[in-house]
Amino acid sequence: MTTAAILIILVLILLGAIFLYNKLIRLRNTVQSSWSDIDVQLKKRHDLVGNLVETVKGYAAHERSVFENVTKARTQAMQAASPQERAQAEGSFQSALKGLFAIAEAYPDLKANTNFLQLQTHLKDLEDGIESARRYYNAVVRDFNTLIESFPSNLIAAWFRFEKAQFFELEAAAEERAPVKISFS
Repeated sequence: MTTAAILIILVLILLGAIFLYNKLIRLRNTVQSSWSDIDVQLKKRHDLVGNLVETVKGYAAHERSVFENVTKARTQAMQAASPQERAQAEGSFQSALKGLFAIAEAYPDLKANTNFLQLQTHLKDLEDGIESARRYYNAVVRDFNTLIESFPSNLIAAWFRFEKAQFFELEAAAEERAPVKISFS
């Protein structure tokens, strides 16, 4: 093999390494950006739920424990940092919201209240946005983690200390399907 051929091979290897490094950077930034999108959606939901709770309180003042549970779950969800912690806290928050909506079912006047209906519609729209953002985030994380684990990009990833990203998955999927139990005793 001639010196020119060796030089061409080395240049091609270097260009491949640069391409893989840049792709890893692009995907890492996309992971961070898509997580930020989820964070924005969750913040909107947390703010909206405060208004929803206040509206329901006017109709069902004696259901204090449900309001406390929603407020506590909301606070925990807002304080969670990592995707795994956030997913767990958001699962609890979602369960608490189900209890709030179960109370709303028991009050026909509340279900007809314009403010409540608007808040409920906004919350549904936000939930759809969160689900979409979560799917996108998880798809980007999957692509990023696959690239980190695949050869030869795993060599570049290890060299520059790229770490796998965490998926945003609800911890208690079975709990999400369980019906909410409300007791008026």
